[in-house]
Amino acid sequence: MTTLDAVRLVAAREIRVKLRDKAFLWSTAIFLLIAVGATVLPGVFAGGASSVAAVAGPAATALADAGLDVRTVTDDAAAERLVRDGDVDAAVVAGPRVLAMDDAPSDVVEALSAQPPVELLDPNAVDPVLAFMIPYAFAFAFFITSLTFGLQIAQSVTEEKQTRVVEILVATIPVRVLLAGKVIGGAVLAFGQIALIAAAGTAGARLADAPDNVLSPLGPAIGWFIPFFVLGFVMLAALWAAIGALVNRQEDIGGASMPVQMAMMLPFVAVIVLQDNPLVMTILSYLPVSSPTAMPARLFAGEAAAWEPLLSLGILALTAVATLFAGARIYEGSLLRTNGRTKMTTAWRDREAARLAG
Repeated sequence: MTTLDAVRLVAAREIRVKLRDKAFLWSTAIFLLIAVGATVLPGVFAGGASSVAAVAGPAATALADAGLDVRTVTDDAAAERLVRDGDVDAAVVAGPRVLAMDDAPSDVVEALSAQPPVELLDPNAVDPVLAFMIPYAFAFAFFITSLTFGLQIAQSVTEEKQTRVVEILVATIPVRVLLAGKVIGGAVLAFGQIALIAAAGTAGARLADAPDNVLSPLGPAIGWFIPFFVLGFVMLAALWAAIGALVNRQEDIGGASMPVQMAMMLPFVAVIVLQDNPLVMTILSYLPVSSPTAMPARLFAGEAAAWEPLLSLGILALTAVATLFAGARIYEGSLLRTNGRTKMTTAWRDREAARLAG
């Protein structure tokens, strides 16, 4: 068996195990529902255009031009009767006056009002709510997916170590091949989940008739988010595997992984809280721990030049390679130690001695 075949075999096993896991399937379904709901439900709860009864004439024409559901009637009495029966939301009668049961729909009033001309100095500006929600979505997706799959990788490593299955595995394949298979398997699953969520969110935005100034920058931002996500996940996955190898019990993973969790939590909070600060966001978009979320957010806001994501992605790729080597060394130096929790410095300094320990 070649090294590539061995890596493929381990990765395929990791993928098969997770695809049979009901918790993973349910969590994926829930994430998809959240992605669709976040884009579709606001429009649903906002309601459609008001229905209004009016006699044919200038008022009815103005209402129709405003996109309202106009029901033409013969006289004002018929229009009032439709309102009282609950068949329409409002009626426009002579005056003109707006009749409604308890609250006049604002879109009816606006359609009949004489409004001054409005000139937008920044017509492509994104709604402030969306300007906050999109970076939040990027940060949340990267954080929760990396944390969930990272913990699963660490738990898988610790379980194999605790049950001594790992001793059989490393007798058959090299330790680094085992690590590579786990990281690749986790990355494929995480990428598949995030790709489904991105597709569902984009489809939901289109179903909800999101404006072009949202859809136009959203596509490229998601396109850049995917490679940033993959490299960022690989970088963190190697560390999670190393954490799992350092401990002998599932209960110890939480304490051992605290530095990694903090390295994930702080950038997540920083991107959410400081997204209105261009200088801070620029710095965050080049730091490997935060660039997977900060750079796509800047691209969506139109604040990044064309060359910036390439430079940031290059920095992230170099960091991911360095982290892979570091994680592999710690993983290899602690995987076969069964005499309690292994210190990271011990695993780093003497990985060969770890083969004789335990």
